Amino acid sequence: MIEIIQKQLESYNTSNPVEEEQATKEILQEVALYSLWRAKFFDVAAFQGGTSLRILHGLLRFSEDLDFILKAPNPKFKWQPYLDKLLKGLEEFGLQSEALDKNRMDQRVKKALLKDNSVSNQLDLNFYRGQPNQKLKIKLEIDVNPPAESSFSYTYLDFPLDFEVCHQDLSSNFALKIHALLCRPYLKGRDWYDFNWYVKQGVSPNLSHLQAALYQHGPWEGESINVDIKWLSTALLNKISTINWDEAKTDVTRFLNIAEQESLKLWSERFFNQKVENLKTK
Repeated sequence: MIEIIQKQLESYNTSNPVEEEQATKEILQEVALYSLWRAKFFDVAAFQGGTSLRILHGLLRFSEDLDFILKAPNPKFKWQPYLDKLLKGLEEFGLQSEALDKNRMDQRVKKALLKDNSVSNQLDLNFYRGQPNQKLKIKLEIDVNPPAESSFSYTYLDFPLDFEVCHQDLSSNFALKIHALLCRPYLKGRDWYDFNWYVKQGVSPNLSHLQAALYQHGPWEGESINVDIKWLSTALLNKISTINWDEAKTDVTRFLNIAEQESLKLWSERFFNQKVENLKTK
């Protein structure tokens, strides 16, 4: 079954070790999703975040993590039963991986870590040569107390084999992205790249889901707010006025191809104010 991975890697036509490593991580992410489906993980959870946009909707930037939310809150959720089945699924593709449950009982977002160097050993990859201890690492995170009012969709994928993924619909995923860029205590340029992508796709955020998220966590926690498009536009413009756009560009550059990096030269307060204006007309 390692031949399936080899063939997929060849389809990327990578030109340097960095591209090769990113391509290999992306392939490992997709094999992991298939294995989680086999483990019936998507009976209780939904795929979301940047990697879901890349795999399901063609987002061009690379994304390192696999992010999920539970369909219904369950603070007792444990990764381990699914990790055991995940590893068995990877074994079917010739991969000898490790999966570490990084759970802490008091965390709302529970984490696990997938590590693998068997794919590198078997395929003799350029980025791996001379680094025998190097392992590909993929973080898995799941929100076990997600905000209410999310909607879900289902998509069939065909790599490595046919399977089905439950995921947040774009409107709900956009809502959580807006929550992140408004409430994250540090700057992450990838948030703004994704925001721009959603606006270009004409996606309207699920405002009910956003309001539930804002009420649950962040500077508006517990406040009685009415999240309509006027409130959202004001909040976004206020946030945009505080951003160091050079720092934002630096964060996201390594996740983009050269053509996409050129567009970062446009990033400024004026550029994103215009994006908010475009969002208001949806």
